[in-house]
Amino acid sequence: MRPNPQKSSPPARTKPSTVRFKTEHGKLLLILPAEQITSGSGPLSYSWTEVLDQLKQRLTTESRSWPAQTNLYLVARDRLLTVQHLQELADILQTAKLQIRRIYTSRRQTAIAGVTAGYCVDQQITAETAATNAAEATTTAMAEPLVLRTTLRSGVEIRHNGTVVVMGDLNPGSSIVATGDILVWGRLRGNAHAGAKGNGRSRIMALQMEPAQIRIADFVARGPSTTPQQFFPEVAYVNPQGRISIARASELAKNETAIGLKMPATGRVFSQS
Repeated sequence: MRPNPQKSSPPARTKPSTVRFKTEHGKLLLILPAEQITSGSGPLSYSWTEVLDQLKQRLTTESRSWPAQTNLYLVARDRLLTVQHLQELADILQTAKLQIRRIYTSRRQTAIAGVTAGYCVDQQITAETAATNAAEATTTAMAEPLVLRTTLRSGVEIRHNGTVVVMGDLNPGSSIVATGDILVWGRLRGNAHAGAKGNGRSRIMALQMEPAQIRIADFVARGPSTTPQQFFPEVAYVNPQGRISIARASELAKNETAIGLKMPATGRVFSQS
């Protein structure tokens, strides 16, 4: 009786390297793979360990020479990154004297982790979100509100295609750029730009309004030169004369429909730029 030959196992599927560096408009980008990639042989996914291994290999094999402490812009796509993940990335990049300057992500959790770790963050809207908003007949595609439970320190900038809520302070030297409203449940002492895509009906609210500069759509104003003896929650808005004004939040609530008509005033005036 002739023995049956043993069937050999199919060769292990080799995943292509997808972590890559790219220079664009003078900026050094580190591009991570998406959570799932569609290839000719089917969908592929990469574990975090695989991503780090690919990054180490890139840094080892590629003959690149970057100046010390070169700023790097991390394109995280839809990958879910934690503060620990970002620290691991930073440690590996530091061996090549590279430092993360800004994070581009479409994941809200990754944006929050980036801010918590002290990085500038640009949360970008995804094609899926844009399609959903278009189906709901919205005039402008915006992401869900970004809620940050932290204080933004100097040098940190947040960009979000929607409303931003900060459960903390906005320190001098920090900034937020949002296409929707900006709500700061603390002291607003940095820069805030609401309605960044031209929505002049956007608002900026803070428990203590002490901004260096605020913008609503294309309207710009500097913070009041005098500090009041007592602070109240206040809202900044664009009045019918095309100037940025402020009102107490309590008075605004009573006159909600008065935006664009006649608004209450607190007696404090923004210096228009």
